[in-house]
Amino acid sequence: MSKPRLEGKVALITGAASGIGEEAVRLFAENGAFVVAADVQDDLGHLVVASIGSHRATYRHCDVRDEQEVEETVNFTLEKYGKLDILFSNAGIMGPLTSILELDIQGFDNTMATNVRGVAATIKHAARAMVAKNIRGSIICTTSVASLLAGTGPHAYTVSKHALVGLVRTACSELGVHGIRVNCISPFGVATPLSCKAYNLEPSEVEANSCALANLKGIVLKAKHVAEAALFLASDESAYISGHNLAVDGGFTVVNQSFSAI
Repeated sequence: MSKPRLEGKVALITGAASGIGEEAVRLFAENGAFVVAADVQDDLGHLVVASIGSHRATYRHCDVRDEQEVEETVNFTLEKYGKLDILFSNAGIMGPLTSILELDIQGFDNTMATNVRGVAATIKHAARAMVAKNIRGSIICTTSVASLLAGTGPHAYTVSKHALVGLVRTACSELGVHGIRVNCISPFGVATPLSCKAYNLEPSEVEANSCALANLKGIVLKAKHVAEAALFLASDESAYISGHNLAVDGGFTVVNQSFSAI
C-alpha cells in the first residue's frame, strides 16, 4: 500500500466550509494532511471538521478581508501543528451581477478585497511562515475560467480572477528562491453553494447549464474534481510545477465551437 500523498503535511485551506474548499479539506485529510479549515461560515465549518475528526482537522474563523485575522490564522496553524506546508487560498465571492453600465462600485471593491487582497494577505503570511522554517511549501489559489476568458462571469469577478493569475505569477517569481511553489486552478462552472446562490439556481440547474456549454461531454464537473487538482499541486507529484494556471475545464478555454468539420 502506497503512503498517503500528503502524509505529515500541514495545510491551511480558506473558504473551507463548503464547495471546493470543503472537498479539499476532506481529500487532504484522507491523504494524510493535518488541516486547518478557515472560513466565515462557522456552523458549516465546525460540521465539516466534526465529520472528519479533531485528530486530523481544526476549524478557524477567518475573514480574508481582514489581514489581522489572516495573520492570526497562520499563527494558530503554526502553534497547533508547528509548521505550514500547504496553503490552498480558496475563499472568494461572485460579486455583483450587474452590467458594466450599471456597475456597483462598492460591490466591485468588496469583490476585489475578498478575491485579490484577501488572497494576497494569505500568500504573504503563509509564505513568511514557510520561509521562516525553511519549508519548501506549495501555495495554490482558486481562480476560474474567468481568469482566461471574458464573458464567463460577472465583471468584478472576472477582473479579480485575472488579477489573481498575475499575483500567482509574481509570487512565484519571488518565492522560487525559497523552494516555494505557487500555482492556481481555473475551474469551469461548478455547482457550489456560491454559484447556486449567486444565480439563484439549484445545483442540477447549474450543472445542466455547464454541461450544455462544455466542450468535454459525458462527465459533470464536480467540486471534488477541482479538489483533486489541488491535491496534485499540493503533493510532491508536482514538485517542479510553479507559476502555472491549471485549467480544470475540459478544454473549454482553448477551443472555439464556431467551426466544426463534422
